[in-house]
Amino acid sequence: MTEKKRVLFVCVENSNRSQLAEAFARIRSGEWIEAYSAGSRPSGQINPKAIEAMRELGYDLTRHGSKSMSDIPNIEYDLVATMGCGDECPFVRAKRHEDWNIPDPKELSPEEYRKVRDLIEAKVRAALEELRKEPSE
Repeated sequence: MTEKKRVLFVCVENSNRSQLAEAFARIRSGEWIEAYSAGSRPSGQINPKAIEAMRELGYDLTRHGSKSMSDIPNIEYDLVATMGCGDECPFVRAKRHEDWNIPDPKELSPEEYRKVRDLIEAKVRAALEELRKEPSE
């Protein structure tokens, strides 16, 4: 692949789901993906549960920040995956849009939070696999 694929993950607060997805995209893709995340109404902080859930896997989520849609590049993405923001998710230019029906884990127990984390990892892996099959421009 000559050109990196660009992916964006969007949820409401950009403190849980989209942060986890961005982290997994970075972990699982190597150098061929540019991963971003943002929120339709960002909280301004990463949920400590998200930080702990990723720390368990050896990833430091404290390096991330909660971002709004205006904080990300205004480019065409190869994939935009939205997670639970419904009508609040603004339209973003992308070759492919997916809506992942993933529950907000914010108030869940650590055990249930891990289940959502693992679901997000599986979705990211599948999306990356699909992107890998697509020709680069």
